[in-house]
Amino acid sequence: MSQIPRTKENLKKCLCMKCPTYTFMCKMKNMPRNMVAMMRDIGKVDRMEAMFCAFGKSKCITDEKGCICMTCALFREYNLDKAYYCLGGKAPKM
Repeated sequence: MSQIPRTKENLKKCLCMKCPTYTFMCKMKNMPRNMVAMMRDIGKVDRMEAMFCAFGKSKCITDEKGCICMTCALFREYNLDKAYYCLGGKAPKM
């Protein structure tokens, strides 16, 4: 398992926005901040409500409603081994 690089290429592979646990209200609440972050070099962004395996747990998501982490390209590419990064935090450095 390895730390996920915070890149726009990885963000394009990310499935967090499609996850049933990431509710519509959380998406709407965080859209302005996420849009600003995407216009920057996301490698220098401290916080983002997406790509939770790289940025850490959500400040909005509170309940497990189904996890699709295991179907994400980042999960396979970086040998991740758990689910619900949105609630548990980012993947550790290895």
